[in-house]
Amino acid sequence: MKDFRLSFVVTIICLTVAGFWGAQSGYGVAGAIVLAAILGVMEVSLSFDNAVVNASVLKDMDEKWQQVFLTIGIVIAVFGMRLFFPIAIVAVATGLGMADVTGMALKHPDDYARHLQASHVGIAAFGGVFLLLVFLSFIFDESKELHWLGAAEERLAKLGKLDSIAVVVALMALLAMQQFLPIDATDRLTMLVAGVGGAVLFVAVSSLDSLFESEDEGAAAVASAKRNGLAGFLYLEVLDASFSFDGVIGAFAITRDVVIIMLGLAIGAMFVRSLTVHLVRKGTLDEYVFLEHGAHYAIGALAAIMLAGIVYHVSEVITGLVGVGFIALALISSIRYKRRRAVEPSTA
Repeated sequence: MKDFRLSFVVTIICLTVAGFWGAQSGYGVAGAIVLAAILGVMEVSLSFDNAVVNASVLKDMDEKWQQVFLTIGIVIAVFGMRLFFPIAIVAVATGLGMADVTGMALKHPDDYARHLQASHVGIAAFGGVFLLLVFLSFIFDESKELHWLGAAEERLAKLGKLDSIAVVVALMALLAMQQFLPIDATDRLTMLVAGVGGAVLFVAVSSLDSLFESEDEGAAAVASAKRNGLAGFLYLEVLDASFSFDGVIGAFAITRDVVIIMLGLAIGAMFVRSLTVHLVRKGTLDEYVFLEHGAHYAIGALAAIMLAGIVYHVSEVITGLVGVGFIALALISSIRYKRRRAVEPSTA
């Protein structure tokens, strides 16, 4: 439970603030607390696969960067991605100033929600393409030694020998959608620009570590490793941002109050981060070897759902169940794999 202590502290603080806010805003103390708690549970259910993928990156970082991810990272996640970024999107879409949009969010939440929903095409394309590239980069990773889906996955991994194959496939999918989806010309252009932006951001963030590569030994190598920790931290923050897009928009189906939304999603985000650190410290990914595979397939499914959401509404319940389903299947496969490995020596 040590890894979750900070999460429980944050939960108590957020629920307390939600109660005070509810007393002032008309929701009532109990009503505001219940809404924040529901949003927290929703965030965890939608982001469990995010925790597993985060753990696969975080396990190669030292404890200092793990703490930075759990402390500074949560501040960025809560105030940056779940409060500031949606306000910035509405400001750009409407041409209003940040102060005006903030006032709209607090005093006229229905108008704010409508403007945010109107920006859904760009948000879905940006986040969807970024997450699609996370998935494809894993699928086309020729260095993988284990393949959850056997020969089919192994053949796909071999395609990783082709430079930038993941980016090529993602952009081809984006162009196909831009051509064939039943949307108007304005939305087509928005989707294309936002999707390319998501691809550019993925390439930029994924390439940061190459700036810090060093072939020298000793202190220089240690410094390089620390700088790579910064690159990994930035990658994790962008990944979390991509996961948060649909969660923020979906939260408006539960309440239009942006303060309660921020507090509820903060609870969920904190538990996801604590879970990530817990998975790393317990060596869970090494013990259950297909968890990382399941999480990446869940991310691929989430990317497809986000992109499909440009035209069709997909319930957040379905999104959460798909993610949990992949994780559960991967866990079962990992247990079976461990049992087979345990039996092999005795039958040799």
